[in-house]
Amino acid sequence: MSVNKVILVGNVGKDPEVRHLEGGVSVARFPLATNETYTDKSGQRVTQTEWHNIVVWRGQAEVVEKYVKTGKLLYIEGRLRTNVYDDKETGVKKYFTEIHCLNFRFLGPSTGDGTQSAGSQNQSQPTPTNKPEPPMPDPEDDLPF
Repeated sequence: MSVNKVILVGNVGKDPEVRHLEGGVSVARFPLATNETYTDKSGQRVTQTEWHNIVVWRGQAEVVEKYVKTGKLLYIEGRLRTNVYDDKETGVKKYFTEIHCLNFRFLGPSTGDGTQSAGSQNQSQPTPTNKPEPPMPDPEDDLPF
């Protein structure tokens, strides 16, 4: 038995590029950034960013085309796929790895474009008498408890 599963939570680095192939099949590609923050030996806070190439197919690609924009926080489930090609200039084989998305969710606050965070889908829209709650602090912020 083998398992090829990836789970990522990160921010979209660039608006998706969407292509519509023969037979009406859509494919969307975009970079996703994940961050790891740690304190180094000198006590300095260091943030390391890792970039992932995300590929989304068919109906989900159409949702990506409509609603996913640069900076959007996403939860991604998928599998690793490594591709190889010959570099025509050098003749050397080049490898690149992509995450083929099987499922995704929007996270973070609503943007007014029809998308909402996963936890706020059942909340009513704010009205003058129903003010929205203040945003949660970033996970990297020091919390008082």
